[in-house]
Amino acid sequence: MTERELLKDKKRIVIKIGSSSLTHAETGDLNLAKIEKLVRIISDMRGMGKEVILVSSGAIATGRQTLGGKKPETVAEKQAYAAVGQARLMMVYQKLFSEYNQTAAQILITKATILDDTSRTNAKNTFNELLKLGTVPIVNENDTVSTYEIKFGDNDRLSAIVAALVEGDLLFLLSDIDGLYTDDPKKNPDAKFISQVDDLTDEFMAMGKGTTGSDVGTGGMATKLHAAKIATESGADMVIANADDLEVMWRILKGEEIGTLFKANKSSEFALLDYIQSIHA
Repeated sequence: MTERELLKDKKRIVIKIGSSSLTHAETGDLNLAKIEKLVRIISDMRGMGKEVILVSSGAIATGRQTLGGKKPETVAEKQAYAAVGQARLMMVYQKLFSEYNQTAAQILITKATILDDTSRTNAKNTFNELLKLGTVPIVNENDTVSTYEIKFGDNDRLSAIVAALVEGDLLFLLSDIDGLYTDDPKKNPDAKFISQVDDLTDEFMAMGKGTTGSDVGTGGMATKLHAAKIATESGADMVIANADDLEVMWRILKGEEIGTLFKANKSSEFALLDYIQSIHA
């Protein structure tokens, strides 16, 4: 059995989906058909006996849509948009999940949640209890109270931290890119696609770009590679795949060679706190 075929046996799965994948490019409004498909796929995974945690971007974008405003620039604007958008986004998720007889739960965290020993333990226990109860935890950064000092800054790394915290088996990073290339394929036509990374060396880390092609997202390839380092060293496989067609997750779980697979490479020296403390350090 190939390493790709082994993915079908993964039990505890974390799925991260970006803002640009949840909204219409033309307007920035929520793409309800896309969200409904995501909910259906997760519900099917639950039906197969898998535990699924969803790390969902989109709170600020949803707030922007609801309030009819421009892209927020100040911290106060972002936090106000997030306060409105998070409530509306969860309302959409809860309604759709209930149609598939699933229960959605909300978890909002900041960097401070994970840095504090008691809060981190409580967060882990809450995740485990929610999964035991058969719910789908939906995670986002608590943008309404986060400041620069206590922010993760992007949901790529947040999802990897969640995967490490709950001892996940597999992390899906769904975005507007197909996977890892040797260079930015939009700028360099000779960029080569990389299907699998067995060891995330400095050479691979250097391929990251600190840019994003979307006006609603925050994470470029550099953040995805940092996420891969956290996930793989904590013992989880990670796949970067294009969210254009969410059925890609089924195809990957069936062993198809789609996206970039970062193989778990559990390190005895892995320390989650060190990674978190290094963010914005």
